[in-house]
Amino acid sequence: MAALPVFRWRLAPDGYATRRQLRARGLRPGGQPVAAQLERPRRRRGPLVAYLYRIDLARPVRPMTPGRRAALDAAMRARRTCPGCRRDAGYVIPTSLGTCVPCADPGPHGSDGST
Repeated sequence: MAALPVFRWRLAPDGYATRRQLRARGLRPGGQPVAAQLERPRRRRGPLVAYLYRIDLARPVRPMTPGRRAALDAAMRARRTCPGCRRDAGYVIPTSLGTCVPCADPGPHGSDGST
């Protein structure tokens, strides 16, 4: 197996992009293997690594279908629904709390949120 080319941070040649950079251009890796890697040195830990893909082999992002949109909406609705009071909190429930803020800290108002 050949080793991947390694480039220093911000010194990658043209023709390579990270997943986020591809996505910003409306592209995706499309099954191609990682072509190179980018390393950013850090003082006390190992370097940060970003994988690069070839832009010329990238494919367009698949369009959003009605079924995929419905599945995404259902998943986001589930993340906003409090398991304690079963209401839509209007925000993603923090995993550190496990419930909406009023259920996690009822305080003097009680868990129903009324004053």
